Amino acid sequence: MKKNLAILLVTWVFTGCGTSKNTAIDVADFSSALSIGTHMNLLASDDLRGREAGTEGIGKAASYIAKTMEGYGLEPYYSVFQDTLDNFEPAAYNLVGVVRGSDPDLRDEVVLLGAHYDHIGIVRAKEGDSIANGANDNAAGTSTVLELARYFGKAKTNKRTLVFALFSAEEKGLKGSEHLARKMKAEGVDLYAVLNFEMTGVPLQNKDYLVYVTGYNKSNLASVANAHAGEKVVGFLPTAESYNLFKRSDNYPFFEKFNIPSHTFSTFDFTNFDHYHQVGDEAELMDYGHMARVVNKMIPVVEGIAISKDREIKLN
Repeated sequence: MKKNLAILLVTWVFTGCGTSKNTAIDVADFSSALSIGTHMNLLASDDLRGREAGTEGIGKAASYIAKTMEGYGLEPYYSVFQDTLDNFEPAAYNLVGVVRGSDPDLRDEVVLLGAHYDHIGIVRAKEGDSIANGANDNAAGTSTVLELARYFGKAKTNKRTLVFALFSAEEKGLKGSEHLARKMKAEGVDLYAVLNFEMTGVPLQNKDYLVYVTGYNKSNLASVANAHAGEKVVGFLPTAESYNLFKRSDNYPFFEKFNIPSHTFSTFDFTNFDHYHQVGDEAELMDYGHMARVVNKMIPVVEGIAISKDREIKLN
């Protein structure tokens, strides 16, 4: 789209501080290191014990996410924000919120923004630390989706319906996304595209783009995204293809069930972060300024996809 999407001014009603005021906000500066840190410092804290699916720790994360979605003006997609997985025990929950589309001709088309919020929990101790906090994997992606939910929950500029889904049990074999994909397919949901976020906590190095997308050649998502951003935000990472990352994150069950454009955005390239699935994946190593930049660059991308008259994203 045009660059004016990237500098769109909106009226924002702040909630969560006990007061409300109207403030014009430049989308380019919407998210900040401070707002990102609010999510990260909770989700990647020792108190959550590594957020393994089915544990008390991830239950605390689920409660936080549900309250946050509600505070941001989202509605539960189902009767409540927590949607119990039918393919995993002990009990585990996806968190699914929605901002209904405003256009009567487009509101039945759904764009899903997702990330998994679980991690691997308690592991073998290293230097006295046994908590795999999962800051980059994937409190980072979760925080990205929550910030996008904060924007659209108040701006409500989307003509298509936006579903914000935070998945559990990804680390157990994509169980949360498989559950929701199967459920939405059975319900006859008109799912247009899935934009998933995974490990966005540290920046890529020596690249001419901000994020890469898995399954780059499976659709024209990258070119559509860059057109709406007004710059090259999304690029191709050869490693993502050689490691077949397209099938290794929560985008994949939706691709399997719906055969639609369904991709994951990431900034982890196996060279810029050394603590994958280790106790060293701590919030203090994350670059909150970078994460806020990812959110701010993705707002016009999501907005453009959500308001475009036609379904621009197509499988190759």
